[in-house]
Amino acid sequence: MASASEESTSCNRTGVVYDDLMASHFHMWNEDFTEKPERYTSIVERCRHYGLLDRCTKIQCREATDEEILTLHNPDHLKILKMSESMSKEEMEALSQKYDYLYFHKDILRNSRLALGATLNMLDEILYGKVRNGFAIVRPPGHHAMYNEFNGYCLLNNVALAAKRALDLHGLERILILDWDVHHGQGIQYFFYNDPRVIYFSIHKYLDGEEWPYLRESDYDHIGEGPGTGFNINVPLNVIGCDDSVYLAILFNILLPIAYEFNPQLILVSAGYDAALGCPEGEMEVTPSCFAQYVNQLSALAEGKLCLVLEGGYCIKTLSEGVALSLKALLGDPCPRVDQTKRPNDSAVLSILNVIKVLRPYWRSLRYQGDLASISLSPRTGLLSLPPKEGISFYTHSKPESFSLDQDCWNPGVMESAHVVDAQVDELLARTVHRGTKHKVGLVYEDAVLNHRDTGLGGFEECPERVERIVQTLKKTGIWDRCYHIQGREARDAELCLVHGEDHIRRFKKTMTMGEEALRVYQSSFKSIFLCQESFTSAAWAVGCSLSVIDSILTNQCQSGAAIVRPPGHHAEKNDMMGFCLFNNVAIAAKYAQVKHGVQRILIIDWDIHHGNGIQNMFDNDPNVLFISLHRFDNGSFYPYGGKGYHKQSGGPDAQGRTVNIAWNDGSKGDADYISAFHHLVLPLAYEFAPDLVIVAAGFDAEKTDSLGGYRLTPAVFGHMTRMLMGLADGKVALILEGGYSLEGTSQCMNMCVSALLGDPLPNIHNAVPSKSGVEAICKTMEVQEAFWKTLLFRVELPSEEQLEVIKAEKAQKLCT
Repeated sequence: MASASEESTSCNRTGVVYDDLMASHFHMWNEDFTEKPERYTSIVERCRHYGLLDRCTKIQCREATDEEILTLHNPDHLKILKMSESMSKEEMEALSQKYDYLYFHKDILRNSRLALGATLNMLDEILYGKVRNGFAIVRPPGHHAMYNEFNGYCLLNNVALAAKRALDLHGLERILILDWDVHHGQGIQYFFYNDPRVIYFSIHKYLDGEEWPYLRESDYDHIGEGPGTGFNINVPLNVIGCDDSVYLAILFNILLPIAYEFNPQLILVSAGYDAALGCPEGEMEVTPSCFAQYVNQLSALAEGKLCLVLEGGYCIKTLSEGVALSLKALLGDPCPRVDQTKRPNDSAVLSILNVIKVLRPYWRSLRYQGDLASISLSPRTGLLSLPPKEGISFYTHSKPESFSLDQDCWNPGVMESAHVVDAQVDELLARTVHRGTKHKVGLVYEDAVLNHRDTGLGGFEECPERVERIVQTLKKTGIWDRCYHIQGREARDAELCLVHGEDHIRRFKKTMTMGEEALRVYQSSFKSIFLCQESFTSAAWAVGCSLSVIDSILTNQCQSGAAIVRPPGHHAEKNDMMGFCLFNNVAIAAKYAQVKHGVQRILIIDWDIHHGNGIQNMFDNDPNVLFISLHRFDNGSFYPYGGKGYHKQSGGPDAQGRTVNIAWNDGSKGDADYISAFHHLVLPLAYEFAPDLVIVAAGFDAEKTDSLGGYRLTPAVFGHMTRMLMGLADGKVALILEGGYSLEGTSQCMNMCVSALLGDPLPNIHNAVPSKSGVEAICKTMEVQEAFWKTLLFRVELPSEEQLEVIKAEKAQKLCT
């Protein structure tokens, strides 16, 4: 747990709203009914168990007014709800039977008003800047409630009414509603079906229409109408047992690309937890940790304006744990890791591809599938058709006039295996690691790294002022004082020998006593290197400081950290110095983590604009290190030249797929290219690899003001990439400075990265549509890596927009006949 002084700037910006009155209503005719008071009380108890409520800002709860309710609901709808308050038990029973999966109670009006009022208050506090994000722990839920119909435990549509308020009162123009409840929130869909200001994105159990609420419009081809076409997104899951691998595949391949392109000003989450393992209604196997992963990734958007509103969830253990972990993620705590992702089931893969099939005409970020007109890829079965499946009867067309109050909320046979599932839930919760640290973010910097200087004619961009400006910027923005300061040290020779040859180190050490002429001769034997008598010591301090941040993270002194060091290191080979790099700081840090701390799997991300040839070569045949580099390649004509960093390089014979080169060609790249590479390659591979530690070779020479790089990246994108990595390895992320030669640009980039580690809101990424050459580079790398990774499944052929129209016409004609 980070210290109170370090957390005070961020934890109080997470709001929580709840009121124990909302536990008062219950099903008077079915005591076993799943929507029961324990859903609320268990959540509050679990959040208190973790000490979360005391770390949040408590938001006042209130009852919503008639005027607020009627912004979306019919007056008769509210009239019926008011009348129920004074009904006898028999009258309430008769009224309840008119609606699908619904019951009335004498407190249901008040509690519905409280649930909506709490949601609206949370929304206002976020949009007025009083809190950054928050969770409304409310019941009854709301996402099924329609204009003039109660449905599925829901009476007032809390999230839809919050979105309407954000549009009308706060003047927002772009809102993303994510509904991860296992049931389709048809009420929200109906309210915004033709509104391009609101994306409604629902992931739900569908079973080809045979799952409640039995609606044709819950399928993937219902994408909105009129100006809202393309803004309604349904991801129907047609088999039970979908797990984290499925949900993360949806996140990486559909949700994040579209969300970044849409660039929302607010994200509302209909946070139902009935897709969690153990829920009899959902029959899915999503872990509570996976919901926290969603929160972590989404918190990078909308400048952190993220509002979760409780919907369903009926396994008390995973419901309460899911809410607690989501709240921890809102507070900026590290996400408990999910298991290594695996190949999603074939049905889910088909659903994802079908969603992409109908949406890609409207979203330019969905550009990784080919057209059937090409011959390079093969179409998959099921992609050449459109719903509905024949023989399905939908409530869309007709539904019963009355409903039993004794109807089961789950499929027959589910409860027979409940004891087995319950044991699985207990085992899952027992092995979930809640990592606590003394400090949130550690920084290491020592003046000794300044002594390495070019004493010759000059002209080298790598200079002491690089790190001095970073320190100045961190202090100016106040971030310096919010971090724990790690004591740096000089690396020992034995530590340098973890990756470098003894003779190489011995020769380099002799430069400490060389005269200027001898130094010039010695440095001339290397490419792009300058040396002085202090160079060895500065380089050893750079390594030692890098090891200090590793020690701090792996001993839980700090959750994450950054080493502000020079000279850089990622080009340095075992027996060679090159490209400003003397010792390979990152490679030594990774090897040190393996040897000293016994770390099993390490992910190294190198986003310096130059390929980190030294790191790649040192771990080329190590299956326990995944090296991913995003770099300018220009068909081999960019430093370090000679084919280093070619996209077809994939690792040695014992480590195939452990080297991943995203080699950019054909022109300058921008934020959208890097974001897209993370969504479609970096994150899928990282979660399948499931590292125990993440080390970033943090070079910033792709920043837009860096003349050496020539790219167009903003400081913001480095913060976003950092945030994306924070869901891995229980938050164990170490940034080690590499290149970056615009003094102001480099300092702003490092400032943004440390700010991201602290959990601060990030600036938006604008126009997040990758370039054509960027997509081509990513696809080339995917083509190589598909042989080694199970989660790279989505680079297939789909019908073109013209072919899709033909398929639609043929389907319509068939339905008519």
